[in-house]
Formats: sequence, C-alpha cells, structure tokens
Amino acid sequence: MSDLVKTGVEGLDSILNGGIVRNAAVLISGNPGTGKSILGLQYLYNGVDKYDEGGIYLTFEEAEDDIREAAESIGFDRWSEYVDEGKIKVYDKRTLLRDGDFSSTLDRILGDLQDTSYDRLVLDSLTMFQLFFEDEKEQRHYLLKFIDILKDSGLTSLLTTEQSAIFPETEIGLENFLTDGNIYLIQSPAGATSNRYVWVAKMRKQSIKNSMFPLEINEGGIQIYEQAAGFSMVGESPPWFGEEGDLE
Repeated sequence: MSDLVKTGVEGLDSILNGGIVRNAAVLISGNPGTGKSILGLQYLYNGVDKYDEGGIYLTFEEAEDDIREAAESIGFDRWSEYVDEGKIKVYDKRTLLRDGDFSSTLDRILGDLQDTSYDRLVLDSLTMFQLFFEDEKEQRHYLLKFIDILKDSGLTSLLTTEQSAIFPETEIGLENFLTDGNIYLIQSPAGATSNRYVWVAKMRKQSIKNSMFPLEINEGGIQIYEQAAGFSMVGESPPWFGEEGDLE
C-alpha cells in the first residue's frame, strides 16, 4: 500500500481514501474565488499543526504580510508562529522576483528545495509560473525540472492553476500530464449566490471517490461534505455551469 499524506481537510482525505500519495505533485484547478489558495494554506498549516510535517509556500502574487493576514483571518491562528519557527517557509513575490532574472531565481530556489528537510510544498500559482517563459519548450523544460526536484526532495506538493471555465470541460494542458493528480474546485451560479464543489478527477497510484462533493469555506478553512455528493462523474452528464463571462 502506498504511503499517504493526510491533507487534514475534513472530507477530502476520505474522498482520497486516506490522503495523497507521498511525493506526489497534485494540480488544484479552478476559476478565481473557488478556494485554491485557502486549500494550499490549510494543507501546509495542517501539516505542521496536526502531523508535525513542515512546509514551503511559494507565491508569485502575494507579499508575506498579506499571506499571514489571509491565513490568520481564516482561523490558522498559529501561522506566524510556525513561520517564525521555520516550520513553514515562505517565498513571497518579492523574494521570487527580486533578481529580475527569473531563470536565475528559479535555479536558486530549486537548489534550496534539493537541500530541504520539509515534507510539503504549495506553489500558488502555476499559472503565474508559466507566464515567465517565452515559449512552450522552455516552459516544459522548467516545469519538468521543477516537478522532478519536488519528487526527488521528498515533497508532497499542491500546485494551483487558474482555469477560465467554471466547469472543467476540455482544458487539458501540459501540467495535467506532468502531475500525479488533479483536484478541481468548482463554483457554480445559484441565483444570487453560488455553490462550491470539489471533484477529484484523477489520482495516480490510488483509488478515489469519483463524485462531485459540496464544500464550504468557514472559520478553519475548507470543509467538504462527503455524504452529500452532487452527482457521480461516472456514466452521467455533469450539470451545465455556463461560461465565466455569463456571471455578473
């Protein structure tokens, strides 16, 4: 049986039949506002708080102070303490972009990862990561290199990525083929409000519960309701969610 890493997210570990295979790189896909960054913060926070596993957070979009405020506002009260103690290491946008030459910066970070004693990593987001490369060949080279080093370093990783459609239809990019799993966070319109769901689309080397499950974001982060699956993704047509442009 594969060694599994628990996310600590209520409901998600059950859907994954125990957690994520250790050393896997998993893609977290969704349109803006679905909770991808919260899931990443929660995964790292739970790693330290519940399982004594340190983590690394890489973000191209936020400063470290903003990350701390976001984490503590959702209920991860000891985030600053864990960062100060070195149990969570943050590479924020100022750190990642300060050299001006992103390739050199990335090589330096990859070198740091190879020497790490951490267990978990979150990259937020892979979409921004890919924008720094001029063509698909260079993008592929660094993405392969990055994922290989994550695995060789013993890191179990979540890589967030943006998608334009509300529901995952045919958007299959290079990152889908290079990662070990794909978890979609979905926000569908429901009148004046919206409903959120999670769908584990694939996960190599492990069985999964292949249905769409509702989720909520509350104090303490994401909670998934396994006993209230929206519908099975096997043998049934998913509901129509429309395009992002249909929303106000």
